[in-house]
Amino acid sequence: MAKSIMLQGTSSHVGKSILTTALCRILYQDGYKVVPFKAQNMALNSYVTKTGEEMGRAQVAQAEAACLEPMVEMNPVLLKPTGNSCSQVVLMGKPIGNMSAKEYHQGYSLKALSTVKECLNKLMASFDAIVIEGAGSPAEVNLKANDIVNMRVAKMISAPVLLVADIDRGGALASVVGTLELLDPDERDLVKGIIINKFRGDIALLKPALDFLEQKTGKPILGVIPHIEDIGIDDEDSVSLDDKANNPQRDIEIAVIRTPKISNFTDFDALANEKDVTVRFIRKGESIGKPDLVILPGSKNTTEDLIYLRENGYDQELLSLAERGTPIVGICGGYQMLGKEIRDPYHTESDLDRIDGLGLLDIITTFAAQKTTHQVLAKCYHHKFLNLDISEANLNGYEIHMGKTDFIAPVTHAFAITARSGEPVSVNDGAIRNDGLVMGTYIHGIFDNNNYRRAIIDALRIRKGLNPLISFNDVQARKEKSYDNLAATVRNHLNMKLLYQIIGG
Repeated sequence: MAKSIMLQGTSSHVGKSILTTALCRILYQDGYKVVPFKAQNMALNSYVTKTGEEMGRAQVAQAEAACLEPMVEMNPVLLKPTGNSCSQVVLMGKPIGNMSAKEYHQGYSLKALSTVKECLNKLMASFDAIVIEGAGSPAEVNLKANDIVNMRVAKMISAPVLLVADIDRGGALASVVGTLELLDPDERDLVKGIIINKFRGDIALLKPALDFLEQKTGKPILGVIPHIEDIGIDDEDSVSLDDKANNPQRDIEIAVIRTPKISNFTDFDALANEKDVTVRFIRKGESIGKPDLVILPGSKNTTEDLIYLRENGYDQELLSLAERGTPIVGICGGYQMLGKEIRDPYHTESDLDRIDGLGLLDIITTFAAQKTTHQVLAKCYHHKFLNLDISEANLNGYEIHMGKTDFIAPVTHAFAITARSGEPVSVNDGAIRNDGLVMGTYIHGIFDNNNYRRAIIDALRIRKGLNPLISFNDVQARKEKSYDNLAATVRNHLNMKLLYQIIGG
């Protein structure tokens, strides 16, 4: 039976996911066969496993840190917000429908508890150690009766809990004391220590507060983790986009439209990590400007995001840029927006039967109830976007979409999908406009392919009269380095002897 440790927070976005990732790497480095687990996750940034199940991106990063292939048992329940107080519920990697917050919390969450138990027991029996992440705060008294992700999980296996507080946002001491005060006595007993996260400044000035906190709560401070800039690990929550500073001005500027329901924005991390590329997320009210490339990202609600573009004038700005020759790429929902029309006969996304697209590609998309989720292998021959004329036979990516796209005129396809979830297929994907300046694709992660990404960037350089670059950023090597750096930082600022005493090994 696996040893366990659980990280819970005084609120959302205190750094639980990153610290869980760090502990997975540390335990792996120390010889444990370790696995991450989060019973219920809410995120628009998701991932597709090799067998076609959808799961939260944070547990994927944690699995990678533990040198494991991601599997849906690590995150059995995924909630993907679709609108105000409504989410698509994904159970064991497959959508089961949209529910309001009330319907989910009062009617369904406890029904999913048996699945959570099965997954947790399976992982406990198969690994040496399990690092469990909570969600939000365990002290939300209005949600506690139907909780399936915080203290109820800890109680299932008597997991020792570390309480994480974000000191960067202020009020960390009060949040720790208040959280412990609102817990039941048996829950408070499970809390074995406190971690102060995202600290900036002189630790000597903080010591009196730490001494007070230990005396007040009776819980030891395991460590104070510094604020880590540019962690280099995939984010899952669009809140993290608020923390992303646009990179300094470089040779190539890529503008990504930050729509309200943006999803899978990790599609652009590899671009942002290239030394000659600036990725700028266009927030509401900001002008797109004159970038070298514009990207319309994936969306959990394509219709709503398309309306957002129109209401804020971005549709006209995009059409004007396209007319002036600025290249535009649409990924998944962004690809659908580039077409002539989007149809929603079953009202999958909204009450509208149809909505006009931007009209930049000769396609029509019809939403269906069934979701397509696959890891894919694809190729491109004589790729015509930006008039590249390149050929790549082994491009990796994944699909997550609920629409079927039809071509209403002859088009040049962007890619040919040769395998889905490990099974051979022959499926044309995407479209490239005849002038080579507008491209759409359903394949997420396409820019994670090193040679393809560099070819796109160098084509943009040549358009500006710049020479191509020979070197590129290796995505996987950079991730591994980031996991090691994160583990080293956390290890150096935690009381590791006490941590292992708490874990019991």
